[in-house]
Amino acid sequence: MEILGFAASVIMGITLGLIGGGGSILTVPILVYVFNVDPVLATAYSLFVVGLTSAVGSVSHFKKGNVDLKTALVFGIPSIAGVYAVRKFILPAIPDPVFTVSNFEVSKGVFVMVLFAVLMLVASVSMIRKPKSETTKTKEKKYNFPIIFLEGLIVGGMTGLVGAGGGFLIIPALVLLAGLPMKQAVGTSLLIIALKSLLGFTGDLGSGMPIDYSFMLIFSAFAMVGILVGSYLTRYVSNEKLKPAFGWFVLVMGVYILGKELFF
Repeated sequence: MEILGFAASVIMGITLGLIGGGGSILTVPILVYVFNVDPVLATAYSLFVVGLTSAVGSVSHFKKGNVDLKTALVFGIPSIAGVYAVRKFILPAIPDPVFTVSNFEVSKGVFVMVLFAVLMLVASVSMIRKPKSETTKTKEKKYNFPIIFLEGLIVGGMTGLVGAGGGFLIIPALVLLAGLPMKQAVGTSLLIIALKSLLGFTGDLGSGMPIDYSFMLIFSAFAMVGILVGSYLTRYVSNEKLKPAFGWFVLVMGVYILGKELFF
């Protein structure tokens, strides 16, 4: 199972490198179902793994000129604030169990996984659906600072709750609101994910979580190998074909997690 888990972490990194998002949504399920990590602790591990992996991938994109630093700051600063606040104050305040109805008890771990599964379903629709023309020139778009700032705050809060990078929301926002070309949106997304995930992880330090740093670093190392491979493969693999295929996979995974947590 460990070999399977580390192989899956490489695949996660490859996907993140290829499409700039989506791959990180696999991290929590891998940690929970393959390595038997507690769901809440898995979200902390995921922030570190996704953050470090995305940082490595963003360096490759930066060298290619695919990172817009101004947009990364406008989106990234509120996003970092959102994820840090949720990890530091909101997540620890969620009771365990979250609620009980008759004999049906929803623990904090189940709540996190169900929320994560719902996020996966939303992400899958975003990936499967054909985007409206991404070829629109940036000069035809207005740089909407307030909306970009607000979405950064919302995506940051979501990342704090479930430990996913939120690239599937960031990339469309960068294309539609900041007017970035697709490749530049992917590179900028990786930098934003890296910043908010790593700084968000600091909100877990001192929380009393039993963090296994050696395991976390080994898992991250495999994921980083994957993102380097994925960044290299962007020269040969069509993003338009890969994204919907991965979206269907995420959809199946989301349905599986919902079924496992609620009915089995």
